[in-house]
Amino acid sequence: MGKLGISIYPSKSSMSEMKAYIDLAAQYGYQRLFTSMLEVADNAQETVATFTEIIQYGREKGLKTSLDVNPNLFKALNISYNQLEVFAEMGIDALRLDEGFTGYEEAMLTHNNFGITIELNISRGQHYIDMVNDFGPNQTQLIGSHNFYPQAYTGLSFDYFLKTAKQYKKYNLETAAFIDSPDGKIGPWPLSDRMVSAELQRDMSLTAQVSLLKMTGLIDDILLSSSLLSEKDLKEVADAFKQSLPVFPVKVQQELSAVEKEILLDNQHLYRGDKSDYMIRSSQPRVIYKDHSIEPFNTIPIKRGMVTIGNNNAGQYKGELQIALKDRPNDGRQNVVAQISPENDILIDLLRLWQSFLFIEE
Repeated sequence: MGKLGISIYPSKSSMSEMKAYIDLAAQYGYQRLFTSMLEVADNAQETVATFTEIIQYGREKGLKTSLDVNPNLFKALNISYNQLEVFAEMGIDALRLDEGFTGYEEAMLTHNNFGITIELNISRGQHYIDMVNDFGPNQTQLIGSHNFYPQAYTGLSFDYFLKTAKQYKKYNLETAAFIDSPDGKIGPWPLSDRMVSAELQRDMSLTAQVSLLKMTGLIDDILLSSSLLSEKDLKEVADAFKQSLPVFPVKVQQELSAVEKEILLDNQHLYRGDKSDYMIRSSQPRVIYKDHSIEPFNTIPIKRGMVTIGNNNAGQYKGELQIALKDRPNDGRQNVVAQISPENDILIDLLRLWQSFLFIEE
């Protein structure tokens, strides 16, 4: 099973703040800790002690640390790429190479005797992971993670995000990607418009981002990029991550009847396998609620992303829940009960036939 992670940035937070944040994350089952020395490479020697203290504290609380580095940091520490003693003494579990080498160096690093996992940058793409594998790495000490992108519109295209993650899954390697909260303020760099891996995540809720990454089937670990997030955010992510079914956050129509709200939010739905171009159908509610009255309400034209329930005029389809895949007229038999926000629209396309799913009110 995958793991959840948080991020800390010692150059931006006090030791007491970081330790309190680790304590909180540990309570909610977070197991990974991401931190970066990229932004402190100019003062690397002086900051090693600070990083060591917080990394060791995380380890005591059950969080394993990935440390983001690049060739400039090795130079600042006056070490060559294969001298990992300083990182082992810091207590890290994984060394993330934000910028890689030629493939040979990465492969050799995986054979280190310190038990340090080498974490490659999935976002680099091309044939990077193939080059590393050409040199016979120790696969038990090799994983990958996507970058995060603080500036709006610089995030990865979703097609590229998937394509590059698939390259790592071809070798059965563990993968990770970053999500962020709308309330995120603390990152490693001055600018942060939400630090996400794929651009389409930027306007999504935390729950929707977790659902997105899980529904791809390509990402194992999910890491929160901003630091010192609220307990509310940590809990929301943990709850969504533990949910084994896809979750669709929806804006619920006001003044719904009790039975419509129950159908929508209190039931597990199943995407019927006899596929329609126009809708995702969940038919079981029409069996469960066949004796309930569903008065016509909000029978407006149906747009993609709208969630509808068949009303009393729908005959044998009364009670059936549908998610619109395409715009279509409403003949008065469908009550529009909720809307999947445009920023979460991609979730509709990722749902598979015969897959069960849930709704949660935004």
